[in-house]
Amino acid sequence: MRSFDFYIQTKDDLIEAIDEFGFVPYFRNEIEGFSIEEHVERKKWFDGEEGVWEWKGPVIRESGCAYGKFFNKKAVFISRRFFADFACFRRGGMTFAERVSEGLVSYRERKVFEALSEYSPVISKDLKYYSGYGRNGKSGFDPIITSLQSACFALISDFSYEIDKSGKPYGWGVAEYSTPEGFFGEEFARVVSSTDPDEAYERTMTHLKTILPDAKLTDIEKILR
Repeated sequence: MRSFDFYIQTKDDLIEAIDEFGFVPYFRNEIEGFSIEEHVERKKWFDGEEGVWEWKGPVIRESGCAYGKFFNKKAVFISRRFFADFACFRRGGMTFAERVSEGLVSYRERKVFEALSEYSPVISKDLKYYSGYGRNGKSGFDPIITSLQSACFALISDFSYEIDKSGKPYGWGVAEYSTPEGFFGEEFARVVSSTDPDEAYERTMTHLKTILPDAKLTDIEKILR
């Protein structure tokens, strides 16, 4: 496997990068060069032309990757091949119910997760409503769903768009959320539950050091933890 180096001009370029490198952060971060933002043709970023913002849903669907705010509250594409290990150590080897019993989950996180488990896949505005954060409801939904993504109990499984009179999508995509178990299926749940979290962390660290040979170990550890 080559070190993290690619140039994105098409959706297929992005899918190829996810398949090859396993971890592809969306935005600039602690590790220089480790993001889509630093490797994309500028007109495919924010320049009025269809590009990486519009490709997110199709990339998720076509590659079967995980997508969510996994690194320091920032979005990352993680291939199916690496996500089980990543989820295992982020969860500390525990199920959501076990984390609740250990006092590691807030009441609000539990209510959002329960709604997500019942209704997923579910778009964000409906998930807010089902968990009490809709119109005239409580505030603070965004940090909770971000926390659930960071702990790998939630991910973004697609994006939906408004449709104009000619049948074309427009505007910003609305995130659709799922649990990883719902998105990946029973095999994912089996692998995560049977994997040692320390071993999963070491495998992930070894992989990232391979694709990021010039990165500081402390910076890799920072985004992983």
